[in-house]
Amino acid sequence: METPVVGIVALYIFMLAAFAGYEVISRVPSILHTPLMSGSNFVHGIIVVGAIYALLNASTMPEQVIGFVGVLLGAGNASGGFAVTERMLAMFQSSRSKKSRGGPA
Repeated sequence: METPVVGIVALYIFMLAAFAGYEVISRVPSILHTPLMSGSNFVHGIIVVGAIYALLNASTMPEQVIGFVGVLLGAGNASGGFAVTERMLAMFQSSRSKKSRGGPA
């Protein structure tokens, strides 16, 4: 009888974290989005390292599949975050520095 209670508590914690995260992120000023993206990319890198560690210690096929999917999704998330950060930083560059780098003016 404890298993359904644990699942309900986990679901409650997940919903509370999602609501709290939405409320915090929605109140961040636009000027702070780029530094926050850099920080989240750092966290995603740690997640990739943890997924690699889990994959290397996996002994059964389901554990290996879950570890591989974790590495794949974490790496995609981190690289996508870096791409978004690069585009956001490009918006703050002057037109003169864009011309010298060969980018659109």
